[in-house]
This record gives sequence, structure tokens and C-alpha cells, in this order.
Amino acid sequence: MSQVEFQNVGKLYTQNVWAVENFSLHIPNGQFVSFLGPSGCGKTTTLRMLAGLEKNTHGQIKINDVTVSDPAQKKFTPPEKRKIGMVFQSYAVWPHMTVFENIAYPLKIQKVEKEDIQKAVIEILKVVEMDGLADRKPHQLSGGQQQRVALARGLAMKPQILLMDEPLSNLDAKLREKMRRDIREIQKQLKLTMVYVTHDQKEAFQMSDLVVVMNKGQIMQVSSPEQIQKSPANDFVKNFIDHE
Repeated sequence: MSQVEFQNVGKLYTQNVWAVENFSLHIPNGQFVSFLGPSGCGKTTTLRMLAGLEKNTHGQIKINDVTVSDPAQKKFTPPEKRKIGMVFQSYAVWPHMTVFENIAYPLKIQKVEKEDIQKAVIEILKVVEMDGLADRKPHQLSGGQQQRVALARGLAMKPQILLMDEPLSNLDAKLREKMRRDIREIQKQLKLTMVYVTHDQKEAFQMSDLVVVMNKGQIMQVSSPEQIQKSPANDFVKNFIDHE
């Protein structure tokens, strides 16, 4: 069973401007999948449509065989009901809250019991190796630690799927390398489906089970990192890899 399924999904902004066009993809449960491509290729728009932050104008999006968006049938499940976690490019941590409070906030919004919130936050702090920093404020944290808080907040709700949009682009090269390994280890540990947006092919190839190469709103190739490097599907993929 595909945990995520896109069927001919499109996003039309104006009469002739497609942000995403005829996007069809099956994402199996527990896979780490990266959307890779240059700026403006539609990868973030596709991620946001999966999250429910943007509405597709064409096609169907399914999660666990349940249709969450289909404009033809006037179906649309709002983001908070899709059981999806999201980590953005900006850390988006609240400066006036402690690490604990930042992670607990979405659970409070969902009216989770106080004892359950305490248990969930403590548990996820251990997963992201932040359990000794629960009382710190964001200004007392490094960039990497702030990113871990954002990751923990996305994981605390125990989502079916975690979406990540260029989450490491604000970190220096050495820290970015470590966070790549850490995120992949967490994904394997939790057996979680992750969909990851990046323009960095090294990042995509190092972390992913499956890479979706995109250009101008369309899929150019869907393969393992090894297969893409060994056998590019077309000139765009070959030139994109060679250029990098």
C-alpha cells in the first residue's frame, strides 16, 4: 500500500502558468523521499499541497488510501486533520517560549491532556538528543539546536508523515553534514515516512531511499540515488547532476 499517492496532480496559478503539472507519484510507507531540483521547479509547491497548505487545482492526493484533496469532487482535508508534521526552512521557533514549550505548543492546541504532553515532549527530546535543554530559550541555542527543536515539534504529534522544506539551508557546512546523518537516523529509528525538499543533490543522494528530480513543475526521474547517478533519464537530469 502506498502511504502517499499523487494522481495527475497539478497547480495552475494563471491560465497558462503551471507551478506543478501532471505530477503522479507513489510513496511507500517508511520511505525517505526527496524532491530535488532547481529553484522554481515546483518541489515546495508539491510539498505544500501534500501538507494542505496549498490546494491543488487538478488531480487527487491520497494518504493511506484516503483522498485528502480532489477539486473535481470538491474534497479537501485541512492541514490539521492530515496527521502530517512539517519542518520549515526557517526554524520558526517562538523566542518567548522554552524548548519544552515550543515542542508542547501544537499538542496544547490539539487539547492533549497535560500529563500526555509531558510524556510526549520528554520522549521526543531524547530522540533528538535535547533532553538536557528543555528549559532553555531559543536565543540560548545554536542554529543546529534550534533546528532540532523544530524537528522535535514536528515529531511530537506522532505524525503519519513528516515533511521537511530545505531545513538545513541556514546551517554551516559541517553542521549540515551532521544533521543529515542525524535526521536519517531518526527517520529509520521511528520508521517514519519523510518527504524532503532540497536543491542540494548531495543532500538528496546521501539521505534518500528515493529521489524525485523535478524541473518546471514536472517529474524528470524517480529512482534510487544510485540509479539516478548511474543512469540519468534525460539530458536535464544529466546536466543538473554534472553541473552540481
